[in-house]
Amino acid sequence: MKTEQLKQEIIAYSEEIGIDKIGFASADVFEGLKERLKRQQELGYQSGFEKGSIEERTEPDRLLPEAQSIISIALAYPSRIKDAPKSTKEERRGVFCRASWGVDYHDVLKEKLSKLSAFIKEKVPEASMKEMVDTGELSDRAVAERAGIGFSGKNTAMITPEFGSYVYLGELITNLSFIPDTPLEDGCGSCTKCLDACPTGALVQGGQLNAQRCLAFLTQTKDFMPDEFRPKIGNFIYGFDTCQVVCPYNKKIDFHHHPEFEPEPDVAKPKLKPLLRISNREFKNIFGHIAGSWRGKKPLQRNALIALGHYKDETAVQDMIAVMKNDPRPVIRGTAAWSLGKIGTREAFLAIESAIEKERDEQVLAEMEKGLAFKKGVL
Repeated sequence: MKTEQLKQEIIAYSEEIGIDKIGFASADVFEGLKERLKRQQELGYQSGFEKGSIEERTEPDRLLPEAQSIISIALAYPSRIKDAPKSTKEERRGVFCRASWGVDYHDVLKEKLSKLSAFIKEKVPEASMKEMVDTGELSDRAVAERAGIGFSGKNTAMITPEFGSYVYLGELITNLSFIPDTPLEDGCGSCTKCLDACPTGALVQGGQLNAQRCLAFLTQTKDFMPDEFRPKIGNFIYGFDTCQVVCPYNKKIDFHHHPEFEPEPDVAKPKLKPLLRISNREFKNIFGHIAGSWRGKKPLQRNALIALGHYKDETAVQDMIAVMKNDPRPVIRGTAAWSLGKIGTREAFLAIESAIEKERDEQVLAEMEKGLAFKKGVL
């Protein structure tokens, strides 16, 4: 079968199985990306979540020796929750970023790629392929850019003309040779809205991200959140997407193409207090199917404590005191103490003063001192 005919059949089939956009790219080395990654490494801007070496992330034939082409796919996801629950003074809520609404996108895209792979195999039995979604070595964004799916924005997101940056990406490396699609021109121009809106300066310049300062990354870490960033996360308990929300390409963009990605209101915007005492089993039952659960409950509980502190939620004081006194995890005990100080009731300060007498962990003790410093007006 001629490759151009096969390409058109693949495109038609991709539409049948609900893929919103598909593009074809060469499997040549990503030379520009390689230089950027080396620079990121030198500057210490990497998150530590990256998979593989710089060579594996930029040379497709290291992942599939006979690689000739890469097929890139995009699926659109919603940007708004229908009938979103509101926070009340008695029941404050946190929020997951939009990329964690609905079923874990890794699973959905892998299923689409597997179907695409099987379709190609049926047409060309000798075809070999390697599927990848987000956690693979290749940069989904670099592949999608080369395949004409969209252009790489200053906020480091892939921006498509049709769906803005609210798209999930995946790719299929193959030994089949397809005529590559044409990359799109950069569409950001002189706009700097995302850079201006980034609360931590993580977007160092257009298209360059210091992951160590990115709130989306910091909400996923398991250690104490550095003091500098605590006031910035608001009520986000996983991810952070202000740099997407302010993008002009995302204005009025809200696609509900895939039932799997529909946000469950009470999961996407969960009540904060119940999160503090949730068991592992309950956590898995409620949140296990979403992307934001991959790091476990600890980072989400830490972020929930910080959010309750921001809200100055006096109704949470008893729950937070119990956490500070009884939780076996230093990060959670210490963050609870800091947040109690932030809330600043007499009961909260007395509880910190009582707990500090029995605490032995140095980091937790430091957090308790920070909590008490709110009383002294130091912080």
